[in-house]
Amino acid sequence: MKNPFRSLSRFEWGLWVVSLIVVTLSFFLSPEKDLLSLASSLVGVTSLIFIAKGKVFGMILSLAFAVVYSLVALRFGYWGEIITFLFMTAPVTLLSIVSWIKHPYRTGEEVAVRPLGRFDVLWVILISLPVTVVFYFVLRALDTTNLLISTVSVTTSFIASALGYLRSPYYAVGYMANDVVIIALWVMASIADPRNVPVIFCFLMFFVNDLYAFINWRRMERRQTADGS
Repeated sequence: MKNPFRSLSRFEWGLWVVSLIVVTLSFFLSPEKDLLSLASSLVGVTSLIFIAKGKVFGMILSLAFAVVYSLVALRFGYWGEIITFLFMTAPVTLLSIVSWIKHPYRTGEEVAVRPLGRFDVLWVILISLPVTVVFYFVLRALDTTNLLISTVSVTTSFIASALGYLRSPYYAVGYMANDVVIIALWVMASIADPRNVPVIFCFLMFFVNDLYAFINWRRMERRQTADGS
C-alpha cells in the first residue's frame, strides 16, 4: 500500500491538521480528560479525510473508529450508539472495504464512484424502515438514554453506511445528518459529564469533513464520468 498521506492536497492537509488541533484543544480545555475519547476522535477525523478521497485506507481507519467509539459510548449508556457502531456500522464498513477493494478506479488510487439508481434508493428506504422499528424497541428494552434521538441516529447511520457500501457520493449527506444527531446526543451527555465535550468537537469536525467529502466525491464522479466517455 502506498503512503496515503502523500496524496493529500494542501487544502486536505489543512483540513486534517485543523481537525486534529480542534479535537486536541477541546481535550485539554475539558475539566476532566478522557484519553479514550481523544483517541476515538483523532482516529475518526483522520479516517474521514481519506474516505473523502475515496481511499480504502480511510475505511480501515473508520472500522477502528467504530470499535473505539463504541467503548466511549458504553461509558455513558448510549446503547443506540454502541449497537449502531459496533453491530451495524462496523460490519457494513467491513463489507464496504471489500466492495471498495473490488471496485477500484483504473490505477487503484481511488474507488470507482457508482451512480445512485432509483432501485438503490428504494431498497435503502425499504430496509431502513424495519431497521428503525426494530432498533426502537430494542433500545427501549435496554432503557437507552434519549431513546428517540438514539433511534434517529441508528436510522441515519444505517442509510449513510448503506450508501457508502454502494459507493455513492450521497453517503456523505447521510453522515452529515448523522453528525447533527450525534452532536445533540453528546451535548446532553456533556451536561452530565464534562469529559464528553471532546466528542462534541469531534463530530463538529466530522460534519465539516463530511461536507468536504460530498463536494469531493461529486468532483470525482464528474471526472470519472468524463474519463469514461
